[in-house]
Amino acid sequence: MTPPSSEAGRHAERAHSFNAAAAQYSANRPSYPPALFDAVEELAGRSLNGARTADVGAGTGISTGLLHTRGANVLAVEPGPGMAAEFRRVHPGIPIVRGSGDALPLATASMDVLTYAQSWHWTEPRRSVPEAIRVLRPGGALALWWNTQALDVPWIEAAARRAELFLGLDEKDIKTEKSPASDRPVDSLAADPTGTLSFEHRQVRWSRRVPVDTRLANIGSHSQFLVLGEEATGAFFAEERDHLLQAFPEGSVEETYVVELLVAIRS
Repeated sequence: MTPPSSEAGRHAERAHSFNAAAAQYSANRPSYPPALFDAVEELAGRSLNGARTADVGAGTGISTGLLHTRGANVLAVEPGPGMAAEFRRVHPGIPIVRGSGDALPLATASMDVLTYAQSWHWTEPRRSVPEAIRVLRPGGALALWWNTQALDVPWIEAAARRAELFLGLDEKDIKTEKSPASDRPVDSLAADPTGTLSFEHRQVRWSRRVPVDTRLANIGSHSQFLVLGEEATGAFFAEERDHLLQAFPEGSVEETYVVELLVAIRS
């Protein structure tokens, strides 16, 4: 059995790996569809327009920018220096503070909405759940979401399995969210093992068409690959490029995603 300290060390290494690849992340990661924010508003029981919102683990600001466009009075919270620097470059007009979901640098009962896009799994829920409850106003909403690959699409499922094989993942790893095909909790118990919050769950399906090289750079921006480095992953991505170009000789692919959304209301 892996000692907890070793597991924690690997988790921290993966979390920090994004800082050196912030520009790659910003340029190639998928965005989110308008229907996602419609679902957030429906489950939250309020409009995002004018809502005091903190986007936690904001990264390079993919979700933050969309919340701002939606009319939210949004503040970004991001722990990583590299990601925060890229955020400031891309979104100079949106405020950002350094901090994490486990210790939010926000006043008590100061926010209407807290959002975590692709970031809740980097927190420790026994810390981040009480922090979310502390920072939200009564009736405020905690919204967690993840873009996940649509594994019912044959080429996406095949590509995910090739990645898992390369990374040495087994079925246990896949079920415990260490796989690039399943990097999120998918139910309330996984998101909040304390059982304090009551989440509602929605799925939003969408797609984007991108060049093969964007697809590869997107996958390469995931922490499982970043921690290995370019030298160790170069052969895999060269082979993967050949696989994709054989299947899609025109040089582009339609990536299909299912956004997993969980929303809880603070009592």
